[in-house]
Amino acid sequence: MQTRPARFLLLVLLLLVPFASPPAALAVDRGLAIARAADAYDEGFSDYTADLTMELRDRRGGSTRRSLRIRVLETPGDGDRSLFIFDSPADVRGTLMLTHSHGSRSDDQWLYLPAIKRVKRIASRNKSGPFVGSEFAYEDLGSQEPEKYDYRWLRDEGCGAWQCDVLERRPRNRASGYRRQVVWIDRDRYRVVKVEFYDRRDELLKTLTFSGYREYIGHYWRPARMRMQNHQTGKSTQLDLRNYRFGTGLRAADFEPGALARVR
Repeated sequence: MQTRPARFLLLVLLLLVPFASPPAALAVDRGLAIARAADAYDEGFSDYTADLTMELRDRRGGSTRRSLRIRVLETPGDGDRSLFIFDSPADVRGTLMLTHSHGSRSDDQWLYLPAIKRVKRIASRNKSGPFVGSEFAYEDLGSQEPEKYDYRWLRDEGCGAWQCDVLERRPRNRASGYRRQVVWIDRDRYRVVKVEFYDRRDELLKTLTFSGYREYIGHYWRPARMRMQNHQTGKSTQLDLRNYRFGTGLRAADFEPGALARVR
């Protein structure tokens, strides 16, 4: 795995490639370099936790709210580990979602169902399905490691007060529910602003927007809101995040499937 300085040097060199280079090859190299630089920029946070409110809204405007928490552990040399813990309402209280993200291979994911006190492994073919009835798929919940995709730089454009690089990324996992995604990343701090998800027929399926970014412990940027709009069903899911806490002392043992029944 490249070190952070090496990744940034790679990005600088690729941006200085003479324009005589083949445009398609340059776009691929530049897209991958930006993705790697964004990943390197966020390294070193160790762990964090946050409180969330999830609002599910149907096409007629009806809504359902859920309260949950998230715990995230950085794993050097691999993808992050994350744990969602549902606190309310009663029908989902105690439900847990554990993800071990990886780069070049499929993520490992487990769901703990308190009603039957059972841990269920989620098969790769099912990861395109909805997460507890939301507009987020299981495959959306893992850390977005650069090795998961093939990249192409499309253009740069303004995104609010920032200037963004727009990348196309295509999942390498054949079981993915997406043919491709288009991602807006700001050039200053590598904050993801928007992601468009295209289904296997290459039709626009969903758009995920991020807002309310704040900087924590002098470097790490996290959003206060994530909103996933499904354009084909008219449904949406909004996540409001608060009370971020970094360096809480989480351990790898806290993110093992066998420990899920003991999580509080």
